[in-house]
Amino acid sequence: MTPKKRATGRTSKKSARQSAAATNDLRTRLEVIARDLLWTWTPSAQALFAQIDPLQWEATKQSPLGVLGRVNPERFAALEADRGYLARVKAVEAERAAYYRAKTWHAREAKGARRRMQVAYLCSEYAVHESLQQYSGGLGVLAGDHLKSASDLGVPLVAVGLLYQHGYYIQEFDAKGATRVLYPRYEFGGLPIEDTGVDIAVPIGRRKVNVRVWKQQVGRVPIYLLDADRQGNRPEDRQLTEGLYKGEPDLRLRQQVLLGVGGILALEAVGESPTVFHLNEGHAAFASLERMRTAMQGGESFERALEQVKRSTVFTTHTPVPAGHDRYDPKDVWEYLRPTAAPLGLDAQSLADMGRVEPGDRSEQLCMTVLALRTAAHVNGVSALHGRVSREMWARVYPQATSVEEVPIGHITNGVHTRTWLSPAAGDVYERWLKPDWNAAGPDDDPWARAADIPDEELWALRRRLRSELVQFVRTRLRRQAMGRGADAVEAAIASEAFDRDVLTIGFARRFATYKRAPLIFRDPERLAAILDHAKRPVQLVFAGKAHPRDKAGQAYAQTIHEFTRDARFVGRVALIEEYDMQVGRALTSGCDVWLNNPIRPHEASGTSGMKPPLHGGINLSILDGWWPESYDGTNGWAIGDGKERDDQEAQDAADAEDLYRLLEKQVAPEFYRRDKDGLPRAWIARARASLTKVPRQFSTHRMVADYVRQAYWPAAGG
Repeated sequence: MTPKKRATGRTSKKSARQSAAATNDLRTRLEVIARDLLWTWTPSAQALFAQIDPLQWEATKQSPLGVLGRVNPERFAALEADRGYLARVKAVEAERAAYYRAKTWHAREAKGARRRMQVAYLCSEYAVHESLQQYSGGLGVLAGDHLKSASDLGVPLVAVGLLYQHGYYIQEFDAKGATRVLYPRYEFGGLPIEDTGVDIAVPIGRRKVNVRVWKQQVGRVPIYLLDADRQGNRPEDRQLTEGLYKGEPDLRLRQQVLLGVGGILALEAVGESPTVFHLNEGHAAFASLERMRTAMQGGESFERALEQVKRSTVFTTHTPVPAGHDRYDPKDVWEYLRPTAAPLGLDAQSLADMGRVEPGDRSEQLCMTVLALRTAAHVNGVSALHGRVSREMWARVYPQATSVEEVPIGHITNGVHTRTWLSPAAGDVYERWLKPDWNAAGPDDDPWARAADIPDEELWALRRRLRSELVQFVRTRLRRQAMGRGADAVEAAIASEAFDRDVLTIGFARRFATYKRAPLIFRDPERLAAILDHAKRPVQLVFAGKAHPRDKAGQAYAQTIHEFTRDARFVGRVALIEEYDMQVGRALTSGCDVWLNNPIRPHEASGTSGMKPPLHGGINLSILDGWWPESYDGTNGWAIGDGKERDDQEAQDAADAEDLYRLLEKQVAPEFYRRDKDGLPRAWIARARASLTKVPRQFSTHRMVADYVRQAYWPAAGG
């Protein structure tokens, strides 16, 4: 018996070593998948990591590396022995390899100089996934979706941004609904971010700031992220990448020097050689001055350098409100930008003139948007309406234009990246009926036309499933929020039973900026209560959103909605979800039957949240602002108001609220609850199908990026 025991012991140790080696191999294979952010729009890859530990998957905000860092060895050993799991890993690897083998749209279409083009995309924030908190809202979501479609379409593009220590902020509501702003600090070692080992010295004022360049890989597209939180830098310089949109104007100005000037230096340092530069919003406008400095250092005149930079620069403006454009005192700009501007032959006033609507007017500050307009030949707004508003707003920058129509500002309407926002349940249905080829899809492909083939029964079953998933999500979040506020067991139990799986569900989720008018639907509480608690046609509302940490008015809007959730007339029918991020956005846009949008027209440049519900059979109920006027045709949703703009805001609010109530009472709720003998709301399904057929194809980032390529990138590259 003793020798047998010794033999068993030796065998056990050998098996353990073999198992450890195999486990390490599995870990390596999974880490390769995890470090390529292609997984963020590959459901099969996400499922691999969720299977490792579903609880950790949720606890880490669905972070693959976070899960791998927390899993215990025994669980890994079990996975290594699981043939089914190993087969799924192999399938994901094959799917990933096929993605990179596929001949892309750009490779098929581009010839000559167009094929040799490389675009540098500069933006202050990127929303690639909720586990990477480097974004605040719409601008970041748009940027992240832009990069994903560039990868899918094979557009040769590299991106540049800042690597924030804590990104934006985590939002909580206290018992009274006041916003609590929390700033976590992230360990980059647990994130899919690669240290390039490259350091650059960025001149900001009288000294140079030491900056490390990191990289994220988003499919075929790298993002280079600048990190100023380095030992040896002064505390005020380390703050440059502490947080997103945090701090006073002085810090924001220095961050924009880092993004613009540092972004160009970083691209050179890592060996990238872009031929086209896309400034996504005015935050990166100083990049043009650094490019001019480099050209003049090479012997070009100021005029020639400016012309070269303009010809190869694309600028997208996202802000239709004058107050939303960054402006700085010329003395402050000169203090921080002197090392870049002085070699151009500029002084403080001539530099300021490049960013003034009226050069020579010393009462005017330097505007980052005006600087971008003066140094870019290819300029666009982000919807047709926003293009018109931008031409009117900035006409004085172009005195050569004899009319507003001649102002050289066009538009490229925003879109969303379909696979990022498409729920797995909807994806399964479309695989059967639409048969989309995601890897080879081009911007002109239209699988959505085949939505007419989906039977009413199946489309309605999908809507019921997605609404049910949303109700479960809302209940879980409300219970968590209640427990976080120290609620007793009774309140937590009530939260767990909120909402109804069979009730018409309306969603509102976006930044709590005041112009978006989140509380508009509560203008007449008694009338709204009657709508929500209708005996035969009940309705429920779910809200989510963040205001800027210093936007007290926006936070007050959130608090107002929080108070209504605790009003006896609305308990169980109105919910406010805290910590609005991409995960919350996906849950609400997929699960809501109706997407509510009621900004003050024409303050919504485009908006993208409303483009996501139609992917799931959801329907828009919106003011005719942003992208909606380009889509609304009377069959695919509802329009609030008449598209007119009143000078009296109180009268505008009253008119819009009245029309919203009328639509809910007379059209939206009756159509949802009007069922035939089979229990199906045929008219509702027809409207949902019209939404599904029209919106996803027209308002995708595949179409949007292709528009940029055809209208801006290729011309800027000389193609």
